[in-house]
Amino acid sequence: IQDLFIEKELYSDLKLIKTFSKSFNWKNNITSIIKENDYESLVLTDIQKKIIWVSDGFTKMTGYEKEFALNKTPLFLQGEKTKETTRKRIQTKLLKGKPFKDVIINYRKDKSTYKCELYIIPLHNKDNSEITHFLALEKEVV
Repeated sequence: IQDLFIEKELYSDLKLIKTFSKSFNWKNNITSIIKENDYESLVLTDIQKKIIWVSDGFTKMTGYEKEFALNKTPLFLQGEKTKETTRKRIQTKLLKGKPFKDVIINYRKDKSTYKCELYIIPLHNKDNSEITHFLALEKEVV
């Protein structure tokens, strides 16, 4: 039953992301990104890193409602124990425009911390290959 639930959630996430992909004309293979990677939460941001969509898994992982996250940057998930060096390293990697993985300490709504593995993929449009959005596949790691 758990596998069925996960499969249903994956299908739902994929369907929604594909809708975005069509409207923004991304050249990335969204289906393989979603199906070939393990994640608990998806976060889609625009190029200014403002959140435009999160999956249901985001609420389960962070305790924050989807609506709360919209139009904010993921910075609201960070706090005292989030290292500045980690923040800067992620920022540098984002500027390079290539997919990457990193781990950051984030905070849930109840103020508890968790180690979050990020797999961030820059999304390019088909026309001139510029990055228009970032998709973060996130999961809690120990």
